[in-house]
Amino acid sequence: MRYLLAAAGVLSLSIGIAGIFLPLVPTTPLLLLAAALFCRSSPKLYGWLLAHPVFGTYIRNYRENKAIPLKVKIVSITLLWATLLYCTFFVTDNIWLKIMFLTIASGVTIHILSHKTLR
Repeated sequence: MRYLLAAAGVLSLSIGIAGIFLPLVPTTPLLLLAAALFCRSSPKLYGWLLAHPVFGTYIRNYRENKAIPLKVKIVSITLLWATLLYCTFFVTDNIWLKIMFLTIASGVTIHILSHKTLR
């Protein structure tokens, strides 16, 4: 069971890393899931994740403060809207896809802004 949890943690971490670069793929929840899975399967992997200079910061900020840093909010929302507006105006002519892109961007923006801001 420990190997299965560790493998799920690695998968979650991998998708979370992809989420740093891909809009709509949530980074922080997947990193939190990876941390929880590593905590139950491998103290060594859990310690590595918390000590990591980039990923550990995401986890510690959320775990200790239940907040997202202002810079992360700004970058996330900017990249989200830039990507989805590009798709809306240059990738598709389908009105339903355009509506879906704008709805998703609005929903994710509301979700990000609903978290406390860490200053």
